[in-house]
Amino acid sequence: MPVHDDRLLFEYLILEGAQAGLSWETVLKKRENYRAAFDNFEPAVVAKYKARKQAALLLNPGIIRNRLKIASAVKNAQAFLDVQAEFGTFDAYIWKFVNGKPLQNKIREPGDVLAKTAESDAMSKDLKRRGFNFVGSTICYAFMQAVGMVNDHFVSCFRHLELK
Repeated sequence: MPVHDDRLLFEYLILEGAQAGLSWETVLKKRENYRAAFDNFEPAVVAKYKARKQAALLLNPGIIRNRLKIASAVKNAQAFLDVQAEFGTFDAYIWKFVNGKPLQNKIREPGDVLAKTAESDAMSKDLKRRGFNFVGSTICYAFMQAVGMVNDHFVSCFRHLELK
């Protein structure tokens, strides 16, 4: 489903980065723990996390305890706020990569699902330029799928037609 809420977009961005190298199921099982640990993914709060808070997160068994991913969440929150200041909302910025409407793919079998696209490449490059971490093209494409920027439901799935 297309997501246009900045707080939720930030949540998905952080969770996609946390998922890097792991199964999405691992992150989904920890999603509520992440919400509690990361102050409901409020970017302005996360952006102010200092070393003590980051150290406490490393001890939290309810989340993925990776120093680089935790530090990245803080850095990404700061960059997220910068994007909001420049564009008014993160939503206005991020949806420009698909011209404001979801891309409609025609997935017929598992081999048709893409891992990255020209759009995710462009998004990754621009996010990195703006100071974001854990935003490689594959992570960006997974983010695009999660927030409805691409319709990758199988054409045989009832959701494909609903989201078209």
